[in-house]
Amino acid sequence: MTTAVATPARALVARTDEAGIVTATLQVAKRVLIKFRRSPQLIIVGTLQGALFLLIFRYVFGGAITTKGVDYVNFVVPGFITTGVLFNAMYSAVGMADDVHTGLVSRLRSLPIPRSAVLVGRAVADTGIQLWGLAVTVAIGFAVGFRLHGTWQGALGAMALVVLFGFVFEWLFILVGMIAGNVEAAQGFSLFIFPLTFVSSAYVPVATMPSWMQGFAENQPTTVVVNAVRALSEGPQAEALLGHPASYYVVRAVAWCVALVAVFAPLAVARYRRG
Repeated sequence: MTTAVATPARALVARTDEAGIVTATLQVAKRVLIKFRRSPQLIIVGTLQGALFLLIFRYVFGGAITTKGVDYVNFVVPGFITTGVLFNAMYSAVGMADDVHTGLVSRLRSLPIPRSAVLVGRAVADTGIQLWGLAVTVAIGFAVGFRLHGTWQGALGAMALVVLFGFVFEWLFILVGMIAGNVEAAQGFSLFIFPLTFVSSAYVPVATMPSWMQGFAENQPTTVVVNAVRALSEGPQAEALLGHPASYYVVRAVAWCVALVAVFAPLAVARYRRG
């Protein structure tokens, strides 16, 4: 008498046989969360690395950087909170590449579940995992002197915008993971995120950069989202520094998020279907 051995993929299909996209998405998300609980090293290391950079900028470089009307700690912490979700999103590329390399994606592709559910489930789960890193970064920010000067409603709106921004880039990194095919390559490909974080208004005012760099820095999505988060959390002081009200940046930040999802989500799904 033989005993069938249930693989993770077969276990998934047993619960989602001809499942709808919601059920299948939740099952995939559950699997990602369980895997993270068993090996959380990547996201923890990424969070600690971000905290270390925050401390360096706060106490080593902060005295040399002038931000008119806003204390540097209140200028830089919103930038670190926003860029922190980008660094943590790199976990998605590594996780997806590992699933491709081990053959799990091939098994899932053969099952009778909506194909988009596999990617939506991972994006939702990885965004949820990011909340842990976001909470740690915010706590460290307050510990080193960050204070809100806007309304609590604005602060909650800023957090929601950061989570949305993280969800958007989950799709980009999922695509990177599928293209890379293995963990090492995914880690290497993910380094493209550094120009988006450092050539932005996250850590220093764009006006202090060389003129040839300012055009890119001022108009790329990270700067727009960072400025929106900064204006929402710091209120009139930040708006005076930035030259526009919070609504100006929020509208543009949401537009960037919608545009990026509209590009990278279909590309990721198409790549998954193609195999």
